[in-house]
Amino acid sequence: MEKTYANVIIDCNDEGYLKNFQQWNQEVGLEIANEEGIAMTGRHWEVIEYLQDQYRKEVPLSIRKIGKSGVVSIKEFYQLFPKGPLKISSKIAGIPKPVSCI
Repeated sequence: MEKTYANVIIDCNDEGYLKNFQQWNQEVGLEIANEEGIAMTGRHWEVIEYLQDQYRKEVPLSIRKIGKSGVVSIKEFYQLFPKGPLKISSKIAGIPKPVSCI
C-alpha cells in the first residue's frame, strides 16, 4: 500500500509501517505522528532517535528494554505515546513493528 507523507509516496505495509526505512525523514515522521494524534516534542524525538539507532544495530526492541535504556522510563514512554508506546513510536520512527508487539 502506498501513502503520501511530506509530498513523497511512501511504501507501507497493511498496518501503516514503512517498508523501506530509507524513505523516512523527520517530516515523514511528523506527519505519521499527526495521524496518530501525537504532538511531537524534543522528548518524543529523543525516543525516536534511540529506536532508530537500535534498529540500525539490529537490536530487538521491547518496552522493558526501552525502560532500562536510560533514555525514557516506561511510565514516561506511555505518557509520550499513550495508545501503544512501542507500536506508535516505531511507526513514527519509520521502522518495522517490533516482534514483541501484538
